[in-house]
Amino acid sequence: MIKSLLKITYILFILCIISYTSNAQKIVAVQDEVDQHIFNFSEIEFLKDASDQFSFKEVSSAAFDKKFIPSPASTPQTKELNTSYWFRIKIKHNSLAKNRFLLEFFDQTIDHITAYIPKSNGSYEIKELGDQFGFEKRNLHHKNFEIYLDNNNDKVQTYYFKLRSSQISDAIIVLRSVNWFISYALDEYFYFGVFYGMILVFSFYNLIMFIAMRQKQYLFYVLYNLSVGFFEMSSDGIAYQYLWPNSPAWNQIAYAFFLYGTSIFALLFTRELLFVKAKAPRLNKLIIGIIIARSAFFIYSLLFDQNLFSYKFLEFIPLSVAFFTGIYIFKRGYQPARFFVLGYSFLFFGFTLKFLIMLGLEWLNFGIITYYSLSFCFVLEMVFLSFAIGDKVRILKKKKDKAQRQIIQQMAVNVKLKDSLNQELEKQVEQRTKEVFHKSIIIEAQNEELLKANDQLKQQAEEISRMNVLLEQDNHELQVNVEKVTRDRVMSADVDFEEFSKIYPDKESCNAFLAELKWQNGYTCRKCKNTHFYTGHISYSRRCSKCAYEESVTTYTIFHNTRIPINKAFYMIFLIYSTKGKISSHKLSELLNIRQSTCWTYGTRIKTVMEERKSSLKKANKNGWSLLVLD
Repeated sequence: MIKSLLKITYILFILCIISYTSNAQKIVAVQDEVDQHIFNFSEIEFLKDASDQFSFKEVSSAAFDKKFIPSPASTPQTKELNTSYWFRIKIKHNSLAKNRFLLEFFDQTIDHITAYIPKSNGSYEIKELGDQFGFEKRNLHHKNFEIYLDNNNDKVQTYYFKLRSSQISDAIIVLRSVNWFISYALDEYFYFGVFYGMILVFSFYNLIMFIAMRQKQYLFYVLYNLSVGFFEMSSDGIAYQYLWPNSPAWNQIAYAFFLYGTSIFALLFTRELLFVKAKAPRLNKLIIGIIIARSAFFIYSLLFDQNLFSYKFLEFIPLSVAFFTGIYIFKRGYQPARFFVLGYSFLFFGFTLKFLIMLGLEWLNFGIITYYSLSFCFVLEMVFLSFAIGDKVRILKKKKDKAQRQIIQQMAVNVKLKDSLNQELEKQVEQRTKEVFHKSIIIEAQNEELLKANDQLKQQAEEISRMNVLLEQDNHELQVNVEKVTRDRVMSADVDFEEFSKIYPDKESCNAFLAELKWQNGYTCRKCKNTHFYTGHISYSRRCSKCAYEESVTTYTIFHNTRIPINKAFYMIFLIYSTKGKISSHKLSELLNIRQSTCWTYGTRIKTVMEERKSSLKKANKNGWSLLVLD
């Protein structure tokens, strides 16, 4: 009986030892053959200190040994903001190792790290790390946090780290050899240079396009790219290292400003690139609402509770709205939206991956690749958004070329019409000439018959001379009437833009009309009242011969500083005048192919001038619209 009890006791003892050994924290050994090792799962244990009351002496005591819990995830996180977390790892040193080793914290956003480094004599050295300290205080001027190991013994030593952060951070602890760290750091900074270089190149190119074309989509795209770049620099520590190394307080919230800019300018760029206001008015209102709500949330967080900045997942809302808008516009048949949707698909994938990992789906975490996945997606999105802009420009150019071909065809039709009119005129002149010749024969016969009646012959001769003069006047009037018929047709109220363009087909003809109208009563310098002038540097402008003041043809006219083509501005004035101001801005936009807001602004200006000159316009003839031109 006693022997049986002893056997059972021995078996239970063996099982306890096995159980304790299986649950014990795994030890990581320093080896020259292993260049780097990332601590995960049971290799790293943590203890949450919610009230921040535990001292290192307590935490490192035997009483707290069982309170440490192995990490259930490959990468433990400080999920509760402004809460202290204790982490510990065990390292078996190797005094025979040829390489020197260090510990690196991979997350650059940790506010405060207190590291307790064991010494060979059993004591601990305390080091303070984190982005709340100035960058110059770091031992290594690197974006991550590094601690050198004293690998001068063969003991198994326990390292303790106390982490506290105002945003969710990853406790990624990596054991690296110094040689591997240098190689890795150089490669990493090279790829950072490529990434941020691409952002600068894309931004500079689109800034040049904005300066050249004055289209807001390029400006919003530049601001979006720069916001993405600064956000990434703030997140990976590059900005703290190179841009504001002595501003730790700003570094704590800088990412929030650039993340806000990323959301706002992404929505503005989407709205401008895809013509959302015209193609999807409801989505346009939704985008404006999201922009207002995001701005209000940002201001509230900045002024009252900056901890709210850590809820980065809220950016999923504007991202989803922009993504859905692109899909909707693409289904409506707008081709440039296809590259937009493709680019945002990558970004949506990267953001969703980060969001799911944050919710606890650790099987989606593939280490470094996952950590930088959002940056890769930003690069792909940036490339495809550039394709979308180029595609939009290509389609607009195609439409412009088509319109030019139609104009050329119309001009050819106009030439044929002109030739047919000239031929008809020549026939009429020939017919009149024959009639004159026939009358001349009759007159000669009458002269022979009336030789005796000299007085009567003289009267007939005078009558013939008068008729010849009238014939010449008729010929001249026939030539002029062709132009008048065309002009009168154009000045009627029911003509379209193509017919109107027969008189004012281009900028040159419009400027010629303005010059004739503006200086029909002679030139007088507005500066010195001199009446003599020279031709100016700009077409149809006049430069004072005395003070050299140059006045352009559009200055002091209703066309001054207008950004729409001047022949379309002519037609807009004509339409508003001929309809007595009753035509709507939507109709003007449809007729002129100009944005409705521009038609409304310029039309309001014209209607104001009409109201001011109401009395003079009542006395005007059919060309009275020209009275609206001069200021």
